[in-house]
Amino acid sequence: MDINDSFRVNRPLAETWDVLLDIERIAPSLPGAELQEIEGDDYRGVVKVKVGPITAQYKGVAKLAEVDESARRIVLDASGRDTRGQGNAKAKIVVTMRDDNGGTLVDVATDLSITGKVAQFGRGVLADVSSKLMGQFVENLERDVLSDDAPASSTAAASAGPRIIDSRPAEPVDLFEVAGAPVTKRLVPIGVGLLVLFVLWRLLRRR
Repeated sequence: MDINDSFRVNRPLAETWDVLLDIERIAPSLPGAELQEIEGDDYRGVVKVKVGPITAQYKGVAKLAEVDESARRIVLDASGRDTRGQGNAKAKIVVTMRDDNGGTLVDVATDLSITGKVAQFGRGVLADVSSKLMGQFVENLERDVLSDDAPASSTAAASAGPRIIDSRPAEPVDLFEVAGAPVTKRLVPIGVGLLVLFVLWRLLRRR
């Protein structure tokens, strides 16, 4: 299943490139996602999803596969699983950036493969939820990372083995708010949590 998204940020291309490669810095901007550890080019964490009174948690990993600075192109392999073993998702994500009148236009192309009940899910609804979550991510990114008042990134010392990330727990994504009641009713019976796992780790691609 192919899904394409685009967004624009009001920062120069070179600056946006550096920021989107700093996953530890942008992770708090990802709705429902919590980065827990980094090991080499592997970024591991959880995604929290809320549907009514029920909150679910999904584990995922995003691995940097390719970085082409001259072409402003990033390729990321992402995967995730329901902690209750009810499904899996894999995605190859290609991110490209280009100058847009002093800002940066970012294109995201995702090739998604899913198993479990969520495999019955239609592309149209998935793309709609993806677009809305992308909008939230960009809003958080510009406010908390790209603004003039945002704190600068820090470089951690290299260490053997995984580096544990000390971050605040993420607030679950509320699907009733993101997708709207009619769409959410369609999502609940087929495991909407895995859908959001894919969408958010798709955002976590940009390193």
